[in-house]
Amino acid sequence: MSGARRDLLKEINRSGRFQGESSNALADNADNADSADPALAAIAHAMPVDVAGERVYLLPQRAVWWPARETLLLADPHFGKAAAYRSLGQPVPAGTTAATLARLDTLLSTLPVRVCVVLGDFLHARAARAPATLAALQSWRNRHPQLQGVLVRGNHDSHAGDPPEELNFEVVDEPYGLGPFDCRHHPPVPGKTAVGRYAWAGHLHPSHILRGRGRDSVRLPCFVLDEDHAVLPAFGAFTGTWPVEARPGRRIYVMAEDRVLAAPAPSARDTT
Repeated sequence: MSGARRDLLKEINRSGRFQGESSNALADNADNADSADPALAAIAHAMPVDVAGERVYLLPQRAVWWPARETLLLADPHFGKAAAYRSLGQPVPAGTTAATLARLDTLLSTLPVRVCVVLGDFLHARAARAPATLAALQSWRNRHPQLQGVLVRGNHDSHAGDPPEELNFEVVDEPYGLGPFDCRHHPPVPGKTAVGRYAWAGHLHPSHILRGRGRDSVRLPCFVLDEDHAVLPAFGAFTGTWPVEARPGRRIYVMAEDRVLAAPAPSARDTT
């Protein structure tokens, strides 16, 4: 993160506009974390939230950890997107699949995870099936042979096709029920989630704009929690974002550097 972006976040935090714990409080939690416990250290910068009677953690690595089920939820990795662009002759950076898998490796090595649910768009396109991309995915899978993988098909999966069988993912259509949760790719129509259930979705690649003095602003990837469903940020390292606005009843949690913070609540002016 650039120095200007970091300074803007500090300014917004000093103004007291973040909801819940301030970044300083979260930093104190991190400093007090038992470094001998990797899981505790991993969630020191996360945001705990309670939904449908379950405690989950919104992770700064753009995923959700559900400790009661040892389950990791992530959305929109778009593996091979850069390779697909390069196949069209477009100059894009290399190494994005490796960066995304390295972040996933870190989570799996520090948190107790038996199940990894991908909320759609595993591969970006058919052109994403480049030999180097598939080899990197297979190498990652070989490092985690006991992990149960589930892919909830998204719109890109319908074009890219299911992951190779060797990656050993169960592939399902939405919604995929898991305890009180419905796992989806597309966010449900508000109010259409069954009573007593809560939906986790992707697809939108949400971000939120924080504004400082004057025209200063910063756009950050975010989690969006509405009353009956939540939308996860895109997990992939090479993905765009779609800005979402705050509104009454909505909780937005942004990823600022290596921590998750609750975004400012909408002002009365914003809601009139």
